[in-house]
Amino acid sequence: MPTDKKTTRASVKANFAQQGNTRKVPIVSSLHLASGRSKELSEFEFGMIIANNAFNRWIVRCISAAGMKDMTPTDVLVLHHINHRAREKKLADIAFILNIEDAHIVNYSLKKLHAQGLVNTERRGKEVLYSTNEAGQDLCKRYYEIRERLLVSGLTGDDAESFELAELARFLRILSGLYEQAARSATSM
Repeated sequence: MPTDKKTTRASVKANFAQQGNTRKVPIVSSLHLASGRSKELSEFEFGMIIANNAFNRWIVRCISAAGMKDMTPTDVLVLHHINHRAREKKLADIAFILNIEDAHIVNYSLKKLHAQGLVNTERRGKEVLYSTNEAGQDLCKRYYEIRERLLVSGLTGDDAESFELAELARFLRILSGLYEQAARSATSM
């Protein structure tokens, strides 16, 4: 790891240690969940709840500003994934990539997107493949432009911020695996 990343990680750890010495009450939605070994995990979960709701609100309002009203967060995510790399996608693959367990939710979004004239369908054997058409691609482009202007412009773009965002994304992927394993264990209880 380059020195600047080590330095950044060290400063994040030092900042956390300093905050830990001054903050007595965890910021959580359910104090009873913060009474165990990891109050920090409860704080993180509360942060995820708040961030998830803010993110969902943002993507719905951004797509609305781009010209498409009455879309759910799932509709927006499905549209962007179908547009990803301009490749046709199968329903099962979309659900898998977006980590949506119930394929019916994705199927409902696909039907809505098709009815709104944003995606094309093509049947190959038993499979239905989805791709964005020109209207869907244009909507994704307008979304991108609004996102750049309203959201991305608020970031500094410096190396420290980029490193922290990459580390946070990595950590979220790790936690996703832990939550998936815990969900499987809970199902077998």
